[in-house]
Amino acid sequence: MIRAAVFDGPGKPFRFGCSAAPRPGPGEALVRVALCTVCGSDLHTFAGRRTQPTPSVLGHEPVGVVEEVNGELRDVAGEPVRVGDRVVWAVAVGCGRCFFCTRGLPQKCESLRKYGHEPHADGDAPLGGLATHCRLLPGTAVVKVPPQLPDAVAAPAGCATATVMAAFRAVRAGSVSDGPPRPVADASGSDGTVAVVGLGMLGLTACAAAASDGYTVLACDVSDARLSQASRFGAAHLAKPADLVDAAKALTAGRGADVVLELSGSADAAALSLAAARVGGTVVWVGAVSPVGTVPVEPEAVVRRCLTLVGVHNYAPPDLAAAVHFLGAHHACYPFAGLVADTFPLDAVDAAFRFAEAERPVRVAVRPGGGNSGPDRA
Repeated sequence: MIRAAVFDGPGKPFRFGCSAAPRPGPGEALVRVALCTVCGSDLHTFAGRRTQPTPSVLGHEPVGVVEEVNGELRDVAGEPVRVGDRVVWAVAVGCGRCFFCTRGLPQKCESLRKYGHEPHADGDAPLGGLATHCRLLPGTAVVKVPPQLPDAVAAPAGCATATVMAAFRAVRAGSVSDGPPRPVADASGSDGTVAVVGLGMLGLTACAAAASDGYTVLACDVSDARLSQASRFGAAHLAKPADLVDAAKALTAGRGADVVLELSGSADAAALSLAAARVGGTVVWVGAVSPVGTVPVEPEAVVRRCLTLVGVHNYAPPDLAAAVHFLGAHHACYPFAGLVADTFPLDAVDAAFRFAEAERPVRVAVRPGGGNSGPDRA
């Protein structure tokens, strides 16, 4: 049997639906969900700050074990996916044929499907992670999870970690790689500098990714607690928003940061990110996935400072593979598992969301089956 926490809209408690496990359709798979972390966008939906079709099954950061496959399923690397494999999968499923899919933007497919965002009918296999099982649609990008990678670390790969990889790929002007751009020593001998604005899961992951590749990382947030966390994720320098521009200049002989990543979603932070970049620098906006207001931009300043401004939303399949590779290589160096403040059973999903809204931890998790599928985890 499949059991799912069904979301009927803001202000309504989750209800629980049960159904027999249907056989997957051609090209589909059925995955038993081991754990699903609750993303910030799930909280926005839960609280009514963003809308999506209802009823639905939320959750787009799951990790699970394949229970059934109908036909051939291959992962992003082209390897067969078999029953018993532990996997993560992409939040967005593109058709592979439309204008956007054939131009490197499958997350903007003209017939896009998104896990955790689809309408749900009673009796259907869920398309979200807050359930005992999730149905994988044909064309879903799947990546196998190394056995040593804890569920609590692997789960965010399908959203936060892969999005960070996409942001760094954008800095590379579209080339696909498995980490942030290489730093280049300048005439003064200093390495490249990345300023990370907003230190949630995205921001802390970005700090670790940049630091692991040799960048000097300047982390910025309004929260002292988040700044303290950033220092454990590779940030060598910390700043409150009011001090970010001066701090970036102090680290770079007055120039400003080579790369600025805006990951908080705040309009004020987006404006600040432009001011913190050096002439010829790159600014990547990632955080604003719901309306946050407008940002005044002076076109002359962008032109004269030769700025590159890029927006990144979700990611492409190679970014998911890069995310799992990064976590597999570096999760022991940074305390990713500790970012999950608490883990709740599926029956307590309402409590999980209330806790996340009230306490604002980096992540909470829901474990639908109540057991572990891999090594010991937070």
